[in-house]
Amino acid sequence: MSESKRHIITQAKRVVIKLGTAVLMREEGGIRLSRFYSFVESIAALKREGREVLLVSSGAIGLGAERLRLPRKPQLLALKQACAAVGQGRLMSLYSDAFERLGITAAQVLLTEEDFSNRRRYLNLRSTITKLLEMGTLPIINENDTVSTAEIESLDAPALVKVNFGDNDKLSALVASKIEADLLVLLTDVEGLFTANPVEQSDARLIPMVEEITSETERLAGQARPSQPGRGGMKTKIEAARIATHSGCAAIIAGGKLPSVIDRIFAGEDIGTLFVPNQALPGKRRWIAFATTVKAALIVNDGARRALIESKASLLPAGVVEVRGEFERGDAVSVIDHEEREFARGIVNYSSDETRRITGKHSDRIDELIENRNYDALITRDNLAFLERR
Repeated sequence: MSESKRHIITQAKRVVIKLGTAVLMREEGGIRLSRFYSFVESIAALKREGREVLLVSSGAIGLGAERLRLPRKPQLLALKQACAAVGQGRLMSLYSDAFERLGITAAQVLLTEEDFSNRRRYLNLRSTITKLLEMGTLPIINENDTVSTAEIESLDAPALVKVNFGDNDKLSALVASKIEADLLVLLTDVEGLFTANPVEQSDARLIPMVEEITSETERLAGQARPSQPGRGGMKTKIEAARIATHSGCAAIIAGGKLPSVIDRIFAGEDIGTLFVPNQALPGKRRWIAFATTVKAALIVNDGARRALIESKASLLPAGVVEVRGEFERGDAVSVIDHEEREFARGIVNYSSDETRRITGKHSDRIDELIENRNYDALITRDNLAFLERR
């Protein structure tokens, strides 16, 4: 392991660990108990070293399905939510009992999409988690699948919709971003990001470190084998790593099936792929870029894209060529270029109906086209967050 990689991992004080379905559950159903207790022991050891640890855990639906004796994985939304209602309590009971034996108090934190999309609730989340950490507890976090459908339904959402977290990978990254963690550990059934699909190509090599997530990184993620028992795959883990690194938090993707994998990572062994953190976006821009659910888009011309990126300009109506979807004043929307690349997100000053009236027009005409004028810009500079390093 390089010294820089070793330093980032071993010096991390606040850590978020995500355990996926593929590493926790047996293929035939039920928790893989030997591995489960190994994770518990390792997390307890991290806390004894003085680190603050938060755990994001999958497995509730699988446990519920097992308890309800379902013959196969549930497909219908109502049945998934019923399984979550049964399984979430069982999952938390397992964790509480296991950690209590090691002198650690576990605290359940169930989150919904609104806890991130609603700015006030998003800000309150940090206070709650910070207080739990101050009291020495271990927050165990999951989406509240019983009442929230963002994660369960995300795979079937229209392409225009960008759900703030559609899986526990992104949920763990949003938590890491919000509480300013030093390291996000994503444990899955693959050992990291490879140069090719290791299942299909024997000469595929593990990439030990990624300095910047690029289109090539995303291409490599797209050819990786997805985690069969869970809802995420390598693509969602790369997106989680992007959220974390843009928030100043390092991320590592590693094989959760490796023996004592957590101990070995923090001992400095050369395991997994580390994503190096960037300079963190300011808090409000982090919320705009990653925590809000986006349901609409503005397509801009090349001149507007250059002005936004190079001249630090606001987005004016004249630079917009198309409005997709419906939104109200104050909603978050995607900003997309003519090649269909989403390069920014922003909070709009006008509704979709109002925006369509002024699209392509000079700002001087807003008064005659809209009854209640708001700003000259559709999105002001301070409400714009870029999704790529500039």
